[in-house]
Amino acid sequence: MSWLRPFGPTGSRPVLVCLPQAGAGCGVFRSWQDLLGDEVSVVGVQLPGRENRFTDPPPESFAHAVAEIVAALVDLPRPTVLFGHSLGGLLGYEIARALPDPPEALVVAASQPPHHSGEMAGGIARDTDEGFTRTLAGKGLDEEMRELALGVLRQDAELARTYEDPAGAPVPCDLHVWGGATDELVSGADLAEWRSYAGRAFHLRQFPGGHDFCLEDAAVPVTVRALLQARQEV
Repeated sequence: MSWLRPFGPTGSRPVLVCLPQAGAGCGVFRSWQDLLGDEVSVVGVQLPGRENRFTDPPPESFAHAVAEIVAALVDLPRPTVLFGHSLGGLLGYEIARALPDPPEALVVAASQPPHHSGEMAGGIARDTDEGFTRTLAGKGLDEEMRELALGVLRQDAELARTYEDPAGAPVPCDLHVWGGATDELVSGADLAEWRSYAGRAFHLRQFPGGHDFCLEDAAVPVTVRALLQARQEV
């Protein structure tokens, strides 16, 4: 099944490619299409084992997942912005480097830089079931849904453990690094360390909120839309 899940028609409109955090499906970005209207096409990247790909087997490795996503993205229209949340930010970083036609910009949100992610991969690789249970607390899941969510988190943790840090390789596009001011998993200092991966312009910004700030603040997708519009005007 396809690695991409468009939430609106793709064609002449600029495309926003969204990569969710560990344990989540790309459906968390569906509302962004409604918010952004017909100015932008929002396309989610769907890893196996969740939502419409629930029965699909997991990728063999982080590198395999990146290769599959890149193959699916090459035919999308330009301009394109990649947006990755937490583990999705690390995926976005590798995808931006691997695409034969680089994106206009990469936005990583609440994501550890690659040299930390080689050990933690967005904070998930070294986590345990106890940590995953804390992550799911307060989300209103019944026992069955909690077990399903735990399974996806375990799968993503195994995927994260296969990540290999490319030792500071820069992205060939503008790099925007965003965080939540009260994020307890990724600090402002962590975000600042992304600067060494910027091959072009580097922009650092913090929003109100915690690790999930980008899913809770409507200003985030509106700001991404502004990036796409700015690139169209260049």
